[in-house]
Amino acid sequence: MLGFATRRIAAGAVLLFVISFLAYLLLSIPDADVGRQLLGSSAPQDLVDAKNAELGLDRAVLAQYGDWLAHAVRGDFGTSWFTGENVLQAIATRLPVTASLMAGVTLVTAALSLLLGVWAGVRRGAVDRFVQVLGVIGYALPGFLVTLIIVLVFAVRLGWFPAIGYIGLTESVPGWLSTITLPVASLSIVSVAGLSQQVRGAVIDVLRQDYVRTLRARGLPPHRILFRHVLRNAAAPALTVLGLQFVALLGGAVLVEQIFGLPGVGSMTVTYTTRGDIPVIMGLVMFTVLGVILINLVVDLLIGWLNPKARVS
Repeated sequence: MLGFATRRIAAGAVLLFVISFLAYLLLSIPDADVGRQLLGSSAPQDLVDAKNAELGLDRAVLAQYGDWLAHAVRGDFGTSWFTGENVLQAIATRLPVTASLMAGVTLVTAALSLLLGVWAGVRRGAVDRFVQVLGVIGYALPGFLVTLIIVLVFAVRLGWFPAIGYIGLTESVPGWLSTITLPVASLSIVSVAGLSQQVRGAVIDVLRQDYVRTLRARGLPPHRILFRHVLRNAAAPALTVLGLQFVALLGGAVLVEQIFGLPGVGSMTVTYTTRGDIPVIMGLVMFTVLGVILINLVVDLLIGWLNPKARVS
């Protein structure tokens, strides 16, 4: 298992480096006069040139990237060109909002998908068709439309939850729950629709295996067969899909945070990207890629623990 984890970590480090290089290269393609944006249209050209030189924009792109990488490996991602705010501090202040959103969506998705998928895979018949219909509906509805309907019904019409705003967990637990419930629900619907179908299919495939019939013939209780044998073997494909959905959730968080007015990393991404603030954008890219790598590493380790053959492949 140690060698398996080491290979995954090494692959993640290489991926992080490659994406950082490509991202910096793409961000440097637009010929935007950052100095002019910072100083205004009426600023003298010599002051604009001096500002660009101060930011290092008068050098070659590879030289700029090398300087950024040398600081980044030491944990220094620089400061925002437009606000002067430290990049890591700016991300750290908004990270708890997005982290609580992602954690809530992951827990809700995993719990509901496991419940619905196992229920459909074991019971079959009308229950199976009901779960499949729910999955089709969840897939068919666009995410932004689901979010708007949730806000209209539960926030505007019924008034059960606030439509916008965020209350931190350290400030008030009930307040935090009230502000995070609707965003979590809007992101969870599509995720549950996909993952529950994956769990259902995996459970059905495992239940058809010869060793399951052998265990039943030996008189083992159904609940023991289900929890000790079926779910263990059906978990690997479900975990893979859950890891892939996490990447999609990061993109969905941008829209959801904008709609609900959450001061998270998603809304921060929109704000600083429109400005062309490369230090902040690079910090956000690295944060996102690192999060994806860590989630995939956890998923790979869990699959390797559940299925030793995966460690070899």
